[in-house]
Amino acid sequence: MILRAKGYRTIPWHLWEDEEMQEGTIIAVCASKGKGTAKEPMQKSVIKADWGIENDAHAGNWHRQISLLSYEKVEAFRSKGAPVKDGDFGENLLVQGIDFRNLPIGAICKVGDVVLEITQIGKECHSGCDIFQKMGTCIMPKEGVFARVLHGGTVQPAMTMQVFTKYRVFILCASDQGYAKKRVDESTGALVRLMEAHDYEVVGSSLLPDDRAMLSAKMAEVCDTYQADLLLTTGGTGLASRDVTPEATLDISERLVPGLSELMRMRCLTITDRAALSRGICATRRRTLIVNLPGSPRAAVENLEAVLSPLEHGMSMLTGRMKECASVFGAENTLENIT
Repeated sequence: MILRAKGYRTIPWHLWEDEEMQEGTIIAVCASKGKGTAKEPMQKSVIKADWGIENDAHAGNWHRQISLLSYEKVEAFRSKGAPVKDGDFGENLLVQGIDFRNLPIGAICKVGDVVLEITQIGKECHSGCDIFQKMGTCIMPKEGVFARVLHGGTVQPAMTMQVFTKYRVFILCASDQGYAKKRVDESTGALVRLMEAHDYEVVGSSLLPDDRAMLSAKMAEVCDTYQADLLLTTGGTGLASRDVTPEATLDISERLVPGLSELMRMRCLTITDRAALSRGICATRRRTLIVNLPGSPRAAVENLEAVLSPLEHGMSMLTGRMKECASVFGAENTLENIT
């Protein structure tokens, strides 16, 4: 049986049973020059964005650009007397320590600069499969998974792979005083606690001065290398001459999401009329949503809490993990069985 996403997924990630970040080690990197031929281990491989392993016959503009298999599953198969070598199952990446079969569609795998998104679990076993003919069975149909390449780079054995099954958040604080170490940045810590309490994975943070060029460059880096699904900025949204975070966001954004910033101001106006002075915006770049928040820890949390409900739904659409506005609990709208 093959499980594929119908529009990736419509169930919020915090409803999946296995949410913890997993880590594994690359055992082998394999590629084949022609279809129908076994993949051979390589010392080092270049993985190209939206393509796959350079010069691999199965790379291309489709959803199965990279194939992955758990090393433990191969070892268990070998223990039955199967004389299989690395790459014999058609896997590009053989990884120890990660049970790929239990990952949700849409999980993010990161190896160095390479970022992969799981798109398919299992595959149909061809009748001409050499392993099936020799052993009467094959593990790839149940244990193998496939991914598309979001960001490329170089991969080689012994590298660490991280798997994220929650939405990833990066926090960028803009503060001249904080950057000069004249003031403690408390807003980042407050946002970390809030995000973790709502089952988000905080993957990094940065503290920069109120410098438009530096801020926009960092935002672009986070978005373009797929470091996070959500980029929260804190600080620089007021009327002071050095408050330039909205401008820095506009410099690199592709689309505005005005409804989120309007909702933050509307709800926070019930707390303080100073919310009317916030110039923060919300926007997207590639598959990352950027949300500007005030620099005050309390105000940053209040603003973000005001939009938490629509935030996850918006990221699901932006990242491609939900392409249909289906029922949250409608599993029949999330997965289809393909035989």
